[in-house]
Amino acid sequence: MSRIPPLPALKAFLAACRAGSYSAAAEELNVTHGAISRQIQTLEEWLGQKLFERAGQRMAPTPHALAFAVEVGEAFERINDAAERYGKGSASMLLRVSAPATFAMRWLIPRLDDFHQRHPGMLIQVQTATTQQISLAGSFDLAIRRGSPQTGHFSAQAFLDEWLTLVAAPSLLARQPLDTLMDLHRHVLLETETRPGDWQQWLNAAGYRAEGTLRRQRFDHFYVTYSALIDGLGLGVGPMPTLEHDVTVGRLVQPFADLRTPSRRYYSLTPAGVSKTLIHRRFEDWLVEQGNLGDSDK
Repeated sequence: MSRIPPLPALKAFLAACRAGSYSAAAEELNVTHGAISRQIQTLEEWLGQKLFERAGQRMAPTPHALAFAVEVGEAFERINDAAERYGKGSASMLLRVSAPATFAMRWLIPRLDDFHQRHPGMLIQVQTATTQQISLAGSFDLAIRRGSPQTGHFSAQAFLDEWLTLVAAPSLLARQPLDTLMDLHRHVLLETETRPGDWQQWLNAAGYRAEGTLRRQRFDHFYVTYSALIDGLGLGVGPMPTLEHDVTVGRLVQPFADLRTPSRRYYSLTPAGVSKTLIHRRFEDWLVEQGNLGDSDK
C-alpha cells in the first residue's frame, strides 16, 4: 500500500479536476477550500509533480493532471464495480453482460424483452465489444463469447451453436438471380476485415471451385457489412441463427440454406470466484432455453 497515494488526496484531486477549481471541488465534497488545497499539495508532494497552476483567480488542472485523472478515475470505477459485484450478492437486480457487437444487436437484444417480461424488475445491461475488443477484460458480470476460454479464470455454460451460410437481400436476387453456385461470379461478395476467413470456409463447405476471379467488396466490421447486405449491395456469408430474425421478417434470404460451415459454439462465461446472483442464474437458464442447446457442455 506504500506505493498508493493517500485516498483522501486522490478523492479531492478527482473532484478538483472534474469541477475545474478548488472552490467547486470543496462545494461538491462539502469541505473547505483549504482542505482541498492541502489534499492537492499532499498528492503533489507524493508524486513530485505539480498538478494545478493558477489561471486568473482559480487553480486549474494541468494537462498532466487531467491525463492522470482519467486513469485514476477508471481505477476508482473498477473498485466500485468490484464492490458492487462482491458486496450485494443475491440482492442485485442488475446484470452487466458483455457480448460481441453483431451478436448483441442481431440475436441478444431483440430477445431481451422476453426475459424482462418474465422477470420484471431485473435489468440486463448489455456492453458490446468489437472483434478488436473481444478479450475478456473489463467490468462485467457475465460475458458471451464464441468458444470456451482455455484458462481456469472463468466457468463456461454452452448455450448456442452458430454456423455460416450464404445470405442476401431479396431485392438483390430479384434483380440478379442466384440459381446455382456457378452464378456467384455474377455477384459482388461482401467481406469483413475482422472476419477474414469466413468466405473461404463457406466456399470450401459448399465445394465451390472458382474458375475465375470473384468480385469482392471489403468493410471493416461485420455490422457495416450487414448494412450493405440489407441495402442489396452484394452477397454475404452470415452467422445463423444470429441473423435468424432478419430471415424471418424477410430482410434477408438464404439461397443455399443447406450449404453451411461446421458449427461454432457460444458460451456464457462467469469470472471465477464471482457468486452468481438470482438474476445471473435466471439469465443463464434463459440463454440455454433461447439457444436450445441444453446442458451437454456444462
